[in-house]
Amino acid sequence: MKCAIGIDLGSTTTKAVVMGLDGKVMGRGITNSRSNYDVACQVALSEALINARFSLVAAELFTRGVAETIQAPLLEDLERGIRMQQYLAQLRVLRSVIERLAKERGASPALAAGASELLSRMEEETPTLYRRGASRKSDFFRDLAGSRYLRLAEKEAPKRNLPFDVLAGFFDTAVLEVENAAEVAGRFEDHALKTVAELEGAPPELAQSVRAVVDIPLEQTSSVGTGYGRARLPFPKNQIRSEILCHGRGAHAMFGGTRTVLDIGGQDTKAIQVDDQGVVTSFQMNDRCAAGCGRYLGYIADEMNLGLHELGPLACNSKRTVRINSTCTVFAGAELRERLSLGDKREDILAGLHRAIILRAMSLLARSGGVKDEFTFTGGVAKNPAAVGALRKLVEENYGQVTINISPDSIYTGALGAALFALREVTHQEAH
Repeated sequence: MKCAIGIDLGSTTTKAVVMGLDGKVMGRGITNSRSNYDVACQVALSEALINARFSLVAAELFTRGVAETIQAPLLEDLERGIRMQQYLAQLRVLRSVIERLAKERGASPALAAGASELLSRMEEETPTLYRRGASRKSDFFRDLAGSRYLRLAEKEAPKRNLPFDVLAGFFDTAVLEVENAAEVAGRFEDHALKTVAELEGAPPELAQSVRAVVDIPLEQTSSVGTGYGRARLPFPKNQIRSEILCHGRGAHAMFGGTRTVLDIGGQDTKAIQVDDQGVVTSFQMNDRCAAGCGRYLGYIADEMNLGLHELGPLACNSKRTVRINSTCTVFAGAELRERLSLGDKREDILAGLHRAIILRAMSLLARSGGVKDEFTFTGGVAKNPAAVGALRKLVEENYGQVTINISPDSIYTGALGAALFALREVTHQEAH
């Protein structure tokens, strides 16, 4: 089966979209961006290709007469099982790296045994993390495994009289190697077949469908890359497109009425105007400073010892928005500590920070041509409820009632646009 590939190499995350030649999205994949961009691309693409096969399994189940009401839970169980197998495989790599580090650093037998026990506990609890109905704050291995490892270390270090900082240091060093292993996503056939074998009560049609899909080759006929790190992508120059073009095209594909696009990524913010075909007519970007972008929120999360995903919900609890004069990442920690020392509440400070970020974005929007109906918000920050709330309020205050579109898959907008450009190349080649 032929498909087109779009890769968006962002400063924080790398996204991939697999698109069939009929223009339908088959699969999506995402991973943390790394210093080794080749690996980031491979992992994101591997995830997208695995995800694409879920679509194929669904089609196979349909042809075998399995009702849609039964398909949904079956596919959910299959995906959970595959994610669990991936997580366990990454834990095994993590264990081998930590064992090596312990030897290289001359760790005592007690310290090495302590680290090993933490990993054994993490392996034992894995089925609970991935049981049906379980909620995980993140599916990124660094986030999920890191939070569990550190919490277990905090409890076990005092009991065993072990240095917490050394145990934590093992993870911080080892996780880099785990993330930079291109094979961590694994193969669909290995994970899927093992998952099906372990599923209780699964109808025979599921195993039959998975085996049929395993034998379907996915031929990548064309690839296009974009994103903050696009110059580092292992693609020829003619397969690279600007972020502006890809986000404009992707947003228009998601919402056909889109005329204005705001993308707040990890390192930059883009305000884009498009016509009724999704062609960019004007745009504005922030300067090279990361102020007001996702990276800034990352600094704030670190200063507050919170997960990035916790900032928005906490800010939504604010009763009084604190005015923030600067969103400079260089002074983020100092200003935050000053506000706290003055007695301001964390949620009020965060509400002010989110408003300040959106105010910077509103300035870019004004310079690009303003906000037109319909308006589409993309990028990782579009998942932040406090940022969305501040945006809705400021857009209404400045432009009145405007339709604001936010897709659950907004973070893939750039990769979607890149895949559409790749599809256009295939269509052009076939026409000639």
